[in-house]
Amino acid sequence: MGTVLIGTSGYSYHEWVGPVYPEGMKASEYLTYYSTLFPAVELNFSYYRMPEQVQIRHILEESQNRLMFSVKAHESLTHRVDSAIWQEEAATFCHALEPMAANGRLGAILLQFPFSFHYEADQRRYLDRLLKTLKDFPVAVEFRNSQWFNNRVIEGFRERNICLVSLDMPSLKGLPPVLDVVTAPFAYLRIHGRNGNTWWGSDGAERYNYLYNDQELQSFVDRIRLLLTHAERVFVFFNNHRRGQAVQNGQSLVALLKKAGLPCGT
Repeated sequence: MGTVLIGTSGYSYHEWVGPVYPEGMKASEYLTYYSTLFPAVELNFSYYRMPEQVQIRHILEESQNRLMFSVKAHESLTHRVDSAIWQEEAATFCHALEPMAANGRLGAILLQFPFSFHYEADQRRYLDRLLKTLKDFPVAVEFRNSQWFNNRVIEGFRERNICLVSLDMPSLKGLPPVLDVVTAPFAYLRIHGRNGNTWWGSDGAERYNYLYNDQELQSFVDRIRLLLTHAERVFVFFNNHRRGQAVQNGQSLVALLKKAGLPCGT
């Protein structure tokens, strides 16, 4: 049986001072403290600004070599794709992550595609070319549109050892189903909250403002147990980051997994 690595989507939130980080803690100290709470983290800044090697090395130092990282791909590869330059952008992105990969701390590159990324010929061709460009790295793909959840995609990902991200989010028309299939040596579960009323709103922070109750958290135990039967490692990241709710839910899930006798990394 593999290992479960739980963490949060992002860690550098000033509103976590108090609920998570001690009062008075500087932002430069957040990651070192975070590394005492969880074994993995999903880096989000890399979506908004292209990472650089010097920055990645600094992150590795701050984490004291304790963390496994998932790094979200820059928006130029998933949301604002320019056909003339995306290959150059992908090369820049991969170059930045080389120190993390060489250090054995890169768990995955996360390609998070928007709802508007449809299962159509042009998008399929682009994804094929992008995955070939990233072939030297572990890759996890999150689709926000249910069209992609079909046997052709699943089998294609298995052939390439690309991870199809499992999701928990509101049950709304067009959004992905609850589907836990292992298509790579590792599995990946992203937990976004179930705020159906605010999901399509313009306030992204409010979309993820959700605290899972104990019964809802318990439902993840069986899902993770299933993933563990086929995966060497299961990443679980909570994206309900408002007011530190992701940390609260992540720590509660660790306790539930341990109680169930499942191997949870520290």
